[in-house]
This record gives sequence, C-alpha cells and structure tokens, in this order.
Amino acid sequence: MQIATPLLPKSLFDPEAFSAELAGGHAISACKAAIADVTEALHAQFREGQDINQLIALRAAFIDGLLGSLWDQNDWQGQAVSLVAVGGYGRGELHPHSDIDILLLMGADCQGCEEALSGFLTLLWDIGLDVGHSVRTVDECEAAAREDITILTNLMEARVIRGPNQLMDAVSRRIAPDAMWPSADFFSAKLAEQEARHEKYADTEYSLEPNVKSSPGGLRDLQIIGWIAERHFGVDSLDTLEDERFLDAEEREILYRGREFMWRVRYALHMITGREEDRLLFDHQRELANLWGFVDGERLAVEQFMHTYYRWALSLGRLNEVIIQYFSQSILRQQGRETESQINDRFLIRNNYLEVSDDQVFEREPSALLETFLLLGTHENIIGVGAHTIRLIRNHRHLVDDAFRDDPRNHQLFLEILRAPFRMTRQLRRMTRYGILDLYLPEFGAIVGQMQFDLFHTYTVDAHTLQVVQNMRNFLKPAYDERFPVTSRVARRLPKMELLYIAGLYHDIGKGRGGDHSELGAVDARLFCARHGLNEEDTDLIAWLVENHLVMSNVAQRKDISDPDVILQFANHVGDQDHLDYLFTLTVADINGTNPTLWNAWRGSLLRQLYTETRRALRRGLENPVEREEVIAQTREAAERLLEYRGFTSDELDELWAERGDDYFLRERAEDIAWHTEAIADHFDTEKSLVLVRNTTDSSVANTTQIFVHAKDKAQRFSRACASLEQMDLSIHDARIYSANDGMTLDTFFVLDSDGQSIAEDSVRLRFIQDQLTEDLNADKLDAPPPQRRTPRKVRSFTMPVETRMHLDEHKNVTVLEVAAPDRPGLLARISQIFVDFGVELQAAKIQTLGERVEDVFFITDSDNQPLANESLCEDIQSAIRNELTEEQAA
Repeated sequence: MQIATPLLPKSLFDPEAFSAELAGGHAISACKAAIADVTEALHAQFREGQDINQLIALRAAFIDGLLGSLWDQNDWQGQAVSLVAVGGYGRGELHPHSDIDILLLMGADCQGCEEALSGFLTLLWDIGLDVGHSVRTVDECEAAAREDITILTNLMEARVIRGPNQLMDAVSRRIAPDAMWPSADFFSAKLAEQEARHEKYADTEYSLEPNVKSSPGGLRDLQIIGWIAERHFGVDSLDTLEDERFLDAEEREILYRGREFMWRVRYALHMITGREEDRLLFDHQRELANLWGFVDGERLAVEQFMHTYYRWALSLGRLNEVIIQYFSQSILRQQGRETESQINDRFLIRNNYLEVSDDQVFEREPSALLETFLLLGTHENIIGVGAHTIRLIRNHRHLVDDAFRDDPRNHQLFLEILRAPFRMTRQLRRMTRYGILDLYLPEFGAIVGQMQFDLFHTYTVDAHTLQVVQNMRNFLKPAYDERFPVTSRVARRLPKMELLYIAGLYHDIGKGRGGDHSELGAVDARLFCARHGLNEEDTDLIAWLVENHLVMSNVAQRKDISDPDVILQFANHVGDQDHLDYLFTLTVADINGTNPTLWNAWRGSLLRQLYTETRRALRRGLENPVEREEVIAQTREAAERLLEYRGFTSDELDELWAERGDDYFLRERAEDIAWHTEAIADHFDTEKSLVLVRNTTDSSVANTTQIFVHAKDKAQRFSRACASLEQMDLSIHDARIYSANDGMTLDTFFVLDSDGQSIAEDSVRLRFIQDQLTEDLNADKLDAPPPQRRTPRKVRSFTMPVETRMHLDEHKNVTVLEVAAPDRPGLLARISQIFVDFGVELQAAKIQTLGERVEDVFFITDSDNQPLANESLCEDIQSAIRNELTEEQAA
C-alpha cells in the first residue's frame, strides 16, 4: 500500500543541506541536531493549535527524509534491497516518540549488503531513534505473514522509502486476501485480538488511567476497523472507503473528529514526558487539562478534561462496535447461514440479532426505541442488535424528547426493562452506548463520562452506577453465593427487585452538582417515581434508600457496632426489616461497584455484623432494647464456661478479670476472652510483652488475622506496634486498647495484608508475625522506626488537605477524633506518637483506607480516662496532626 507523505517545507528540514552535512563526516551530530530542531518546531506548532493530522504526517515525512538521506550515503551498487516503512510509520502516522518500524527488504539475488545494512541500523540507534526493524526476503515475508497476523498487518501498511518498488509489490501480491488470510479469517483473528486486548484493560473505556492507544475506545479500536476495511474492500485506508454500508457520513465524522482528539492526546503525552507514553497517568491528566485550557471551577479542570476524553472514548467504542457488528453479519450472509423469524410488526430476529422490520419503524412508533431493549431482555436467544438497527437507533435518538419522556407507554416499557429476566444490566449499558438512556433520563445523562479525580472511585459515575445495578443482579445468581452468602439470601427475599434497581440508578445521580448528592438524588428519584406511576410506599422506600445509601457503611466502619446502643440507634433509623434488607443489599452492591479492591473480608464482616445485630434488635422490638449490662454479663458467663473446661475456677477468673473494664467484655467475644485469659495466666514474665496471633474463626470477622498484645502500659508501645505491623506489610483495620488499673494494657488488632487480602492459614507466616512483633515490643527502645514501604506512584499523584474533627461521645465518655488524610506509609504510627507527645490515651481506633486517602476514627481520653475537656489542647493535637501529615505529604 503506497501512502504519500506531505512535502516538508525547507524551513523545517532541508534534505540538501542535511546531506551536505552528512558528507562532511558529521552524521551523528547532524542527525541529533535535526531531530531536536524538528521536534521542537513541531511541538511549538502543536501548542499553537496546528492541525494534528498535519503534525504527525510532517514527522513521518521528516523521518522519511532523515532515513532516506542516511540510506543514500551507502553505495548499494544496484543491489536489490529496499528501505520500507511498515506499521504506523508505514501509514504515514508518527508521534514524537513512537517506534519507527522499518523493513529492510532484500531480493533473492542480493549479495554482500549485510555489512551496509548493519552499519545503517547501528547509525539509527546511535542517533537515538527508537527503531523496530526486520530484515527479510520476499519469501521470508510471505512465510512470516502466513504464520503471524501481526506481521501481515504491518506489511499491509508498507510504504517504500528507498530502493526498488518491485520487491514490495511482490510481497503485496503474495499476502493478498486471495493468497492468505481471506477477509473472514482475518476478521475473526482481529476480533479475537481485540477481545483479548479489551479484557486486559477491564473491557471498559472508563479506567482511571486509560491507555489512549490500547484501552477500549482508544486508537487501536480505530485501527482494527481500518484493517478490516482494508482487507475486505482492498482500500488503502478508511479515509478512502466510500461504502456507506460500512461507514456512513455521521460515523465518518465521528471517526475523523475522535481520531484527531485521540491523536492530540497521544501527541501531548509524548511531548510532556519526552518518551513513548500512551498511558493517561494522573499527573499527565493534570498537565493535559492545562494544555486544553480547562480551569478549576465547580469541577476540577482535570475532571473536565477526562470527561471530554471519556465521551470521545465512548463514541469511538460505539463506532467500533457497530462496524464490527456490521462486518460479522455480512460474513454470515456471505456464508449462507442466514436465518430469520418475525417477533411482531416492528421487529424480527435475523441470525440471532434483533432487527427492525423496516427503516420507518421508529418514525411511526418512537416507543419502539425502548421496546428494542425490552425484547433483548425477554428473548434469551437474541445476542445483540443488528448493525443497521443500531444506526437507526442512533439516527432517531432525537425522538426521545419531552413528549416521549411523558408518554405512559414509555414509562411502562422502561419499568418492564427493569423487570426483564435476561441480561437486564446489559440492556441498560446498551441504552447508554446507543445514547438512549441519557436522553430518556436526562439526569443520568449529566453523569455520563463524569469522573472523580481520586483513587477511591475507579469508574466514572455512570459506569459505577451500572456496575452497582449489575452487582444487584449478581446477588440473585448461584455463582455468587459463595462470595456473598448473606447478601444473596437477603436479595432473594426482597419483594420488588426493581425498586432496588431504581435506587441503584439514582443513588449517585446527584454528583457533580454541588451540595449533598444523596439529598439531590432523592429528589430526582421521587420525580422519577411520580412520572412512572409508582405508589407512595414504593416511592418513599426508593427515596429513603437514595438519601441513606451511605449510612450503613458509615455506621459499620466508623462506629463501635459491638455497643448495643449503637445498634439500637441504627435500628431506629432503619425502622423495619424491609428497609434493612434493601439498604444492606444496596450498600454491598455500592461498595463492590466503587472499587474492585475496596471490598475485603473486614468490610464484609462489619456489614454482616451490623446487619445481623440490627435484625435481632428489630425482631426483639425497638421498645425492648438489650442493655449493656446484660451483654457484659452474658459474655462473662460464656467465657467462664469455656475456661471451666480448662481447669479455671470462678475465684481465679474473678481475680484475673478484676482489673478489666466493662468495655473489654462488651466488645470482645467469649471465645477470644478465654483465649486471652488462658495465655495471660500462663505468662509469668510480666516484664515481657505477650503476643498472640491467629486467624479468627468467628464468621462475623471471617478471614482476618487477630493479634492480641498484653504488656506493660508504656507510652510508645502502641506506636511501636503499628510501625512493626506495617513493616511486615500488614494493614490494621481495627484496633482496640484496654488499659487496666494494674499497669497492663490489652491491645487487639485485626489485620489483613497491605493489598486487602486475607493472610493464608500458614503457620510459618503467623509464627513470624508473632515472633517479630514480640521482639519489637520487648526491645529496649520503643521508638517507632521510619517506614520502609515507599508511597505508591498513584498515591503520590494526589495532594489533599489533612482534615481533622473532634467531638464528645457522651454515651461512651470519650473524645472522638476523625482524621482524613492522604494514605502514606507510617501514618498510624505517626498519629499515635502525637498522642504520646500530648499525654493522650488511645482507647480504640477504626481504620478505613479509601483509595488514596484514609478516614480514621480514634477514641481518646486523658490519662485519667476522661474525655478531653480543654479546647486549646484539642486544637493543639489536631494542629500537630495536620502539620505532621502535611509536611510528610510535601516531602
């Protein structure tokens, strides 16, 4: 395939002057200077807004001139050898630091040119070009292309720079579709290649740091359809394809504009990094937002830029989908495998794809736009929408107007889509991809492609929303029973699943508008319910779920749910079993749809515990709350029964437990108290710390590792323990501290690996933790060592203010300190050291890591176990924490 590159203006690069420099013996310095000068000139034009098509074509033309001049320095003496550009360079597209792929194509009678070719390649490397090369004969090209479709694809885009054209013409004939890789086989192989690549990038355009070249909706998706068109139609490129069935006028416009946007992004990435960088890393996103002229306002500049990027990625993903679909159906028709059955007057099934009966269906009955997705959800054998019908949907989207949204027939159709038995979430995703859902629900349209610049929210708001609904559907599938045993049982008991789906659609719909998104979403949800004719009871439930969708996770992760009063307060807020079941299911779906790494054994156990205890409270009746004293007495009695079997008498236990406070028996399980007590009784050297480690057997905290420490109450012991656990690559999720009147302290930690995974039931690992922590706590000096782990790159990309808040918990008689800060190694040890400096006693801690930030809650008292009453002291403590963590962030 011959593609012309533009003529280079002499002001940019003068081949004659350059050749003269080469002849003067200054090849390396002349080449490096030319590369630097042209690169800077093109960068300047890019910053001035020059047409990106021209810029990347000019760079390819410059490299043509550079390589051609270097090639001409050799005396090839009529040898049959050609310098051929292949791949992206062969297409005449070259970004600042893209690989320069070349083929050194030799004729069968080429003799004695190996040394010259080797010298040519060495020179290219010496001048700093990233060259990918192959040296082959025509026969070798044919054999390689037959075996490897990637090589075939590169050769399809070959362009001769120097040497005889006849060699490449021969290759082109041998790799033609009638000789190898016919159109259908080529299509199948490229489709498999695309599916594998999409899977590698989580099959979404909406990843936090997308790859502009390889992620779904990126440049490779456009190249795939270009290669398919070239192979099938025999054209040089998509730009020269005139077949409207394959690419219509609107799609061509999307192709050109979307490609230009992606090219500009890729060019900018190469320019600002000085290397071939195709990943939109967080730091680069900020720089590109500035280059594009976005400024911080109600939304951050970077969020505005990424919103633009995601919109284009979605558009290009749609384009790729419809063309792939068209080609797939064309192949089926050519192979004579066409089947057809009528559904109704409007739709039929052709080769398992849904098609309209005629092109005027949507004009006659606009409601058929929604009926399309209902049919997909009620006919299990339909695998998708035909390409022609997808285009008709796109071309008739304008029919989804106010009258359409007010039509009761459409209200009923949409509710039936939510009740559909098959692939309901997939239909919602299709409605989004085809531009229907965001028009039918304009409030949903406002969040399409809306990102949040943090590590906590892995997806854009719309992608997260649909993932939450997908999670709700998954809870009904047996395959998910093992991972979500409680949630699955609860979900199957819900009387109306569609109410949960509606709450899922609206729970984050208020984001990006300012104000409390939960309250804004509840208002929108009520309007939806009123428009769709839901009764008052269902409407109230949906609005309540949207407004309270964060409450259960906050209570579970920020409050002491072993306290009966906390359970009673939450039970009163929930009110009844139905509200609890719906809220629990929504909460689990929401957490799992926010970030794949956010859900772990600890969070799951907290929610299960809160759900179970609240259900008991509701069953008992809110007017009959369980008393703290009753729980304490029951726990003591249960622990005593266990220890009786181990030879303990009541008097011995009373003596051992005499210095324990009520909180110990309120918050610890009887099994754990028995475990602690027996070990303490057998530990005679009270000057040495006692450390116990085991994987917990309690189903409410399943798959966590429990660490118990009994030691002299020294000021820096907790800080040292935190630092030691972190050095062992453990993350603390809960810490409980019980100080006794005998000068001893009991600390309980629940930990996971730093990646949020459970520690395997491995006696070697557990024994190492026990031995190492014991050694560290019994050391002469208890100063916390500096952190050994490096702050991950992604986390370093974010700066955020350190926020603190203090308030009095009158019921528990403690001061509650909340800290929100960037997650950094050693953070918990630093905070606990500040407590030591101010003479503060830490009673408990709830640790929560959310992406790049932590939201930790500390329950503290003074040395007399009383809340902090001195306002000046409270402010000094908070100021010290803010200063310490802010300085560490800036370091």
